Amino acid sequence: MPAQTNTADNLTPSMTLKDVLQGVASDFQAVDQLINEQLASRVPLVEKIADYIVNSGGKRIRPLLVLLASKALGECGDGAVKLAAIIEFLHTATLLHDDVVDTSDMRRGKPTSNAKWGNAPSVLVGDFLYSRSFQMLVELGNLEVMHILSGTTCVIAEGEVLQLTNVKNPNITEEQYFDVIKGKTAQLFEASTHGAASLQDAPADIKEALRIYGRELGLAFQLIDDVLDYEGDAAELGKNIGDDLAEGKPTLPLIHAMANADEEGRKLVRQAIRKGGLDIMDEVMAVVRSTGSMEYTRQRANDCVKLAEQQLELLPDSDAKEALRALARIAVSRTN
Repeated sequence: MPAQTNTADNLTPSMTLKDVLQGVASDFQAVDQLINEQLASRVPLVEKIADYIVNSGGKRIRPLLVLLASKALGECGDGAVKLAAIIEFLHTATLLHDDVVDTSDMRRGKPTSNAKWGNAPSVLVGDFLYSRSFQMLVELGNLEVMHILSGTTCVIAEGEVLQLTNVKNPNITEEQYFDVIKGKTAQLFEASTHGAASLQDAPADIKEALRIYGRELGLAFQLIDDVLDYEGDAAELGKNIGDDLAEGKPTLPLIHAMANADEEGRKLVRQAIRKGGLDIMDEVMAVVRSTGSMEYTRQRANDCVKLAEQQLELLPDSDAKEALRALARIAVSRTN
């Protein structure tokens, strides 16, 4: 029998993403300006590829978190703007590397950089962005933030390697799945809010609350990504539907389906993960739907958002605090 889930939770956002962005519009503009300044390189191909991927239309949720957390604790100074740019560079570097590892050919509705220029230039430009982010981190000069971000890059790399070792392995447990997404996705969300709090020299309990907020938001974001990989619209998502199944990645909808399907359904999903590809995607989706696995995954994302929202109670009331609350709800209500 499918696990019982409560999908009636009212997590409707109080604002749109556009409303959230409007509250830090000038700071966000300063981040964009700094990013473009820091893309400068004496090697034209580095600039070309870096500019292509950085300015390819991403939501920039992670730098937005830096700005909102900073504003919720006081104001967005030059340090917060620089930290936001650093976070975006780190994120972009991971995207360049991920697309090579996953042999992806489309991201955000455009060809990936490896599809346009090849694997080697994409990896090397990813290395450039990592290096530039640490140059900027040294300029920021905050040892606590350096500690957070240096640790973050290690955890992200471990998460990516862990995911790679799990490809085409249908024996992954739900706990192991969460270990992967905590590293590869949630860690940089966590670093965004934790780093902002540390930069503001917030009290220890506030730092911890914002760290947990970022982690739980990142988990929710990845869980919804995993749902949209099967239920989304390719044009709206800007990537191919079914990429996870094609690559043999055992994400939560599949893990839950295997745990709750009958023997025939379990064997079908296991076969799809082992083989990879989309030959039996319709049959797999029938099993996923019959076990309530999409609803279960969405409910786990809702649970993460509720825990994230609880952390905000320690913050003083402000527009930025409400924007952080809305952003958490947007994470689970989005369609791209």
